[in-house]
Amino acid sequence: MSITVTGRRMPVTDALRQYAEEKIGNSMKVMDIDPLVAEVVLYVEKNPANPRPAVCEVTLRTKGHIIRVEESEEDMYAAIDVAAAKVVRQLRKYKTKVIDRKVRATEKAADVIRDAPAEKTDLDHLMEELNEDEVLRVKEIEFEPLTEEEALVKIDLLGHDFFAYTDRDSGMVNVLYRRDDGGYGLLKQKELVEA
Repeated sequence: MSITVTGRRMPVTDALRQYAEEKIGNSMKVMDIDPLVAEVVLYVEKNPANPRPAVCEVTLRTKGHIIRVEESEEDMYAAIDVAAAKVVRQLRKYKTKVIDRKVRATEKAADVIRDAPAEKTDLDHLMEELNEDEVLRVKEIEFEPLTEEEALVKIDLLGHDFFAYTDRDSGMVNVLYRRDDGGYGLLKQKELVEA
C-alpha cells in the first residue's frame, strides 16, 4: 500500500501531508485489499463565492480498477476527513461488488471448468495539467470490452457521471451515464448501413 500526497497550485506542508497519509492510510487498512495505491491531490478553489473551497481528491488503483473520491469543505483538514470516510464506503462497495462477486464466480466456474484463464482488466490512464484557461485534464483510456453489468460496476466505483466502453458482444462503443432523475442511461453506437 502506497500513498502519494501532492498539491495542485499550492504547497503541501509536512503536517498536512502527514495528516492526509494517516487518514487515507487508515481508511485503506480497514478493507485490507492488496495491491492498493492511492494518489491524494489537495487544492483550494479560487472562487470567493464558494463556501467550501478546500478540495481533496483521492484516486485508488487496484487490480485494474480505479476508485475515485472528491470532497470539498471549508478547510483542508475537514475535506481530508470527509474524503477518508468516503474512501471506506467506496472500498467496501468495491469489495462486495467486485472481489466477492469474483470469488463466488470463480468457485462456481471451478466446478464447471478447472483451467479457465482469469480475465484481467487494465485501464491505462494519462493525466496532463495545462494553464487555467485551457483544458485542465486529458485522459487517454482504452475502451476495454465490457458487459453492461461490468460497466455499471465501473461507473459506480469511479463516481463519474458517465463511462465509455466497448460492448463485448457487438464491439461498438457505448456510453453509460447517470440520469438526473435517478438510474442510468445507455448511449449505443449506431451501426452504419452502407447505401
